[in-house]
Amino acid sequence: GVRDVLFLYEENRCSMTYMYEYPEYLKIKLPKKTARRYPAYELYLYGEGNYAEENKNLLLTGIPVLFLPGNAGSYKQVRSLGSIALRKAEDVDFKYHFNFFSVNFNEELVALYGGSLQRQTKFVHECIKVILKLYRDGEFAPTSVAIVGHSMGGLVARALLTLKSFRPELINLLVTQATPHVAPVMPLDRYLTDFYTAVNNHWMLKAQDLRNLTTLSVAGGFRDYQVRSGLAFLPRLSQHDSALSVVSSAVPRAWASTDHLSIVWCKELILATVRALFDLIDENTRQITEDPKKRMSVLNHHFVRHPAKIFEENPEVFTELPGIFMWITVKASKWTYSVYNDSDGKYFTFPLASHRKSYSHVYCENSMLDTSSWIYGCMNNNSSVCLEATDLSWRAELLPTTKVVMLKLQDYPSLSHVVIQVPAAVGNKYTLGCEFFKEDSRTVQLPVTHLFSFGLSSSKILLNSTGLLYNVQLQHFNQIYQAFKIYIESHCQSLKERKPSVYRLHIPWSHEDSVIVAKVPSLTEMSAKLHIAQPPNDSRAPELNIYSSSDCQYEVILKTSLLQVLGQIVRFHAGAFPVYIVSNILLTYGGQLSTLRSTGQCSDFSLELVRTAKPYKVEPLISIVVFLQGFNWFREIWESLSLPEVDAAVLSSQDAWFPLVSLILFLFGTGIAYWSGVFFSTSLRLFSSLWLALIRPTVLQKDKLITPRRLCGVLSLALVSWTTCGAFAVFLIYLQYLFKDSDHSRETSQNSSIHTVTPQSSMDSVPETSQPLANSTTIAEAVNSLKMHVTILNLFTWIVLLNLPSLIYWLKNLRYNVRLDPDPCRFTAIIIICILEILMNSSTSEVKSSKLLKIAAKVPLPLSVAMLAFGRMHLYRVPHFVTFSLLLHVLCCVV
Repeated sequence: GVRDVLFLYEENRCSMTYMYEYPEYLKIKLPKKTARRYPAYELYLYGEGNYAEENKNLLLTGIPVLFLPGNAGSYKQVRSLGSIALRKAEDVDFKYHFNFFSVNFNEELVALYGGSLQRQTKFVHECIKVILKLYRDGEFAPTSVAIVGHSMGGLVARALLTLKSFRPELINLLVTQATPHVAPVMPLDRYLTDFYTAVNNHWMLKAQDLRNLTTLSVAGGFRDYQVRSGLAFLPRLSQHDSALSVVSSAVPRAWASTDHLSIVWCKELILATVRALFDLIDENTRQITEDPKKRMSVLNHHFVRHPAKIFEENPEVFTELPGIFMWITVKASKWTYSVYNDSDGKYFTFPLASHRKSYSHVYCENSMLDTSSWIYGCMNNNSSVCLEATDLSWRAELLPTTKVVMLKLQDYPSLSHVVIQVPAAVGNKYTLGCEFFKEDSRTVQLPVTHLFSFGLSSSKILLNSTGLLYNVQLQHFNQIYQAFKIYIESHCQSLKERKPSVYRLHIPWSHEDSVIVAKVPSLTEMSAKLHIAQPPNDSRAPELNIYSSSDCQYEVILKTSLLQVLGQIVRFHAGAFPVYIVSNILLTYGGQLSTLRSTGQCSDFSLELVRTAKPYKVEPLISIVVFLQGFNWFREIWESLSLPEVDAAVLSSQDAWFPLVSLILFLFGTGIAYWSGVFFSTSLRLFSSLWLALIRPTVLQKDKLITPRRLCGVLSLALVSWTTCGAFAVFLIYLQYLFKDSDHSRETSQNSSIHTVTPQSSMDSVPETSQPLANSTTIAEAVNSLKMHVTILNLFTWIVLLNLPSLIYWLKNLRYNVRLDPDPCRFTAIIIICILEILMNSSTSEVKSSKLLKIAAKVPLPLSVAMLAFGRMHLYRVPHFVTFSLLLHVLCCVV
C-alpha cells in the first residue's frame, strides 16, 4: 500500500514554465510597527526585465494578486504565475496586467506546527492594507485583492475572514492549490486542530458573508501523496454557491495529476489560471469583476467544462450563417467526414424530423481544436438553407484530441436541422463525425467486482456496435476503499490510420475525472479509485466514457486491485499509523508489567508483543461506542460527561472509514512495533559492545532514585523547557536516557560475561552453585531492568518523534526568538522530564514490591483503547496517554 501511494502513480505530464527575462523580487517596505511585530516575514513584488525596472518606484497601475506559499514554501514560487501573466499582458499590449506580490513566511513548517498560523494570518491582513495603499492615487485604484494560496497558504487566506478587524470585501477571489481544507494532514498539536475548527466553523456559520467571495480549490490528484485530494475539497454549503473544487486531472487542457510542488509550476494549470484571471477583468473598472456570477462562469469555463471557445459573458443566442458555402443535406444516422486541403467551405445539414422517432440523442465530434463556432441549430422547417441559427458550439466539451457535443433531441423541440460548418482548410487535416442513437443502445452497465475477490475474478463487457460513443456505468462503485484496474482492448476491422480513442472516467458527484488518450488498436490500462465517496443523496453511478473510432469494437475488463485497495487505506489513514504503533507498544508494556508481577521476571519485548498486542482487546469496545452514539440517549450521556467525540465516528460521517480498516492498521502497527523493538535491542547491544571495548568495565551497583545532582538536572531541563522549547528539553532527556540505557546494557553484558550467566539463562534457569547467589540475582535483575528500559525507550521515542516538528520550527526561528511561543508541549515536557529522570535510574526490583504494580499493569489496556478512540485525528493526545502510564510506573518505584 505504501508503495502504491509513493511510487505507482501516473507519470508527470506537466510542462515546466520558463522565463524569458531574469526574475526580480522587489522587497516592499512595511510600516515600522508591522516590521517590528513580524520580523521573520516579508512582502515582495515580482518582476522581470523592463517591467521590474518600471515598478521600482512602486507607481503601480495593474491588478493586485497576492501569492501565499505553504508549508516550508518559498515566496519565489510566485515566479510561474507572474511570468506567464506577464507574457499574456504583452500579448494584449498591456491593456490589462497583473501585479504579483508574494509573502515570505520564512519557510515555516506550518503543516506540522500550528502555533504560527494565526500570526501568519494577521501578517497577510497587514500586507493587503499595504498593497492597496500602493494604488490609492491611481485612476483605476483597486479596492480588493485576489489571493493565490499554495498548500497551507490557502488555509491562511481562508482564515483572514475569521479576524474581527478584517473586512470581507478586501478579497474578491481566492484560488487555492493543493490546500488541505477539511482537516490537517498530521494533527500534531492542538493549535493546528483548533485553527482548522475555527476556520471551517466560521465558513459554515457565516456563509452569507462569503457570497461576494469566489473560491476555487485545485487538488493535485493521486500524484500528490502529501495532501490527498479529498482534503482539498471545500465544504459543500447550500448557502454558499460561489465555491468550486476540482482535481487537476479533470481540468480542461491540463488533464494531468500534479505532485504537491509541481502544482505551482505546472504550465498547463498555470495557463488555465492566468487565462481565467484575464477573463475575470471588468473593462470598465480594469479590475477583477465584482459580479460573483460572472466569476463562477469564468472558473467553470476554464476548470470544469471548456467548450473550445474563448469566454464570452453573454454570447449571442442567434448568429448569421454566410451563404457563400455549399449546403449538403445528410439523411444518414451515422456520418463521418475527413477534411484535407479543402479550398471550399461546406455546410452539412442534418434534418431532425426523420430521426426524432427512432433516436433520442445526437452526438457530434470535431478534431479541429480551434476556438471558432462549428455546430448550429436551425429552426427553418422547409428551406434547405439556414441563414440564422442557434450557436450550439457553446454546448461542446473539449477533450484532449477532439471537441464533442451531445444533444438530447427532446430538449430542442424547435430545432429542425443541425448544421455542421466545415470552413476552407488549406494545409489542415481533421475529421468530423455525427451519429444519432438511442441512449439505451450506448449505455451499458458493468457491476464492479467485490472487494474480497482480490483480483481473482473480473467483470467483462463487449461493445459490439461500431459507434462513436459508449457510456459504461460502473455499478456499486461508490466507496473510497474500492479500487480497480480497468483494461480496455480495441479491435478494428482494417489497419488504416485512425484518430486515437479517448477514455474518461467520469465521477458525477465531484470534479475528479481522469482522461487517457490511447492509440487504436491497443490494450490500455486505467486505475479507478475515488477521492470523495458518493454522497448519501446522490444515486448516480460513475461512468467510463469511451470516445471511440467508428469501425472498432471495444472490450472492457474490470478487476479489483488489492495493491490499490491497500494504497487507499494508506492514503486515507497514514496519519493514524503512529497511534496504532504506540498502542501496540503500550499493550506490550502492560503485558511486561503483568508478567513481572506474576513471575518476577520481565519478558522479552518481541515475545510479549506477540502474546499481548491483540486487536480484539481494543477494537470491539470502540465499535460498540460508535454504534451507541447513533442513539440520542447515549449521545446525551456522552456529552454530559464532557467526553470528546470518538474519532472513528467522525471519520464515518466523512465516509472515510473502511470495513476492517482498523484491523489492518492495527496489524501494520504490530509489525512496525515488533521491528522497532528488534532495532532498539540490536542497536543497544552493538553500541554497548563498542563502548565496552573502549571503557573499563564496572561492577553493577544500585543507585538511589533521587539525588541532589539529579534534582539539579531536572530543574535545569525544566528551566530549558520553560524558557526555550519543550520539545528541546524532551530531546535532551531522551539522549540522556539513551546514554543511560547503553550504560545499563554495557554493564549487564560485561558482568554477564564475567559470571558466565547470559540474559536468557538468567530468566529460565538457576545459576550454578559455583557462582555466588547474590551476583547471579543482581545480573538477572539487571537483565529484567534492561528489557523494561528498552520498552520505555521505544515508547519515549515516539513521544520525541511526535514533538519533533515544534523542535525543528524552534531551531529554524531561533535567531528571531529564543522562546517558542506558543509551545504545544511545554507543560507535558516538564512532567516527562521528572518521570524519565526517575525511570532511567530505576530497576525492576523496586517495581516488583510495589502495591501499585497491579494497577500499573492493568492501566495500559484502557489507555490503548482511549488512544485509538481519541488519538487518530488528534496525534498530540498520544504523548498524554503514554505519560500517564509512565507516571504510574514512577509511583510504583516510589510507593
